[in-house]
Amino acid sequence: MESLPEAVLIRILASIPAVDLVLACRLVCCQWKNLVDGAALWILKCQQEGFTGAESEENAENWQNFYFLSKKRKNLIKNPCGEEDLEHWGEVENGGDGWKIEELPGDFGKEFPSEEVHKYFVTSYEWCRKAQVIDLRAEGYWEELMDTTQPKIVVKDWYAGRRDAGCLYELCVKLLSENEDVLAEYKSETIAIPQDNDATWTEISHTFSNYGPGVRFVRFEHGGQDTLFWKGWYGVRVTSSSVMVEP
Repeated sequence: MESLPEAVLIRILASIPAVDLVLACRLVCCQWKNLVDGAALWILKCQQEGFTGAESEENAENWQNFYFLSKKRKNLIKNPCGEEDLEHWGEVENGGDGWKIEELPGDFGKEFPSEEVHKYFVTSYEWCRKAQVIDLRAEGYWEELMDTTQPKIVVKDWYAGRRDAGCLYELCVKLLSENEDVLAEYKSETIAIPQDNDATWTEISHTFSNYGPGVRFVRFEHGGQDTLFWKGWYGVRVTSSSVMVEP
């Protein structure tokens, strides 16, 4: 192995799982440590797995973090479309007749833009709210990464009314410290959808960046109600919520 050209050794190392590279291979010798800590190995691994777009080819740490963040990239919201009823949603406020899950498109509704989404949550004639708190460390985002790299945290939600009823919608997302102090917050305005609307699904999104050290949790909350106070489920419809840590 010592006589192998560096380019060949990098290709061999690139076939090894990333965690093993960091925890084991970089401890073998100075040469391996330098390669694992360098940019070329991580650039190759990103290319092999189709990850593109790291900010700087000159910054090895950017490429290593970019690889790990790309590998972990997933929606951290559990049960975003109501396939498991209200499972994983806490702090549920059931105003009026409470939350209900319905099949798309629903009465006086429209199909969702993605064929992968089949259900939505719908609110009632008084405010309905629900929340999830995401533990970033439990999801694999270690403290040094969150404090130093501060990767983007991208929040998205989809909402719609039904054509025959007006409704209200709100979204509030907080970045919390270890002690659940609020370090950054996004709160939408109260969005009013009039009666006789076209029932179109609308995406709302926000990106947290440069939020400072100490973020350990993300608290996602949304909700709404109808504006006609009709008994049943004529309020805002929500689905396909997402929180993603982006490279």
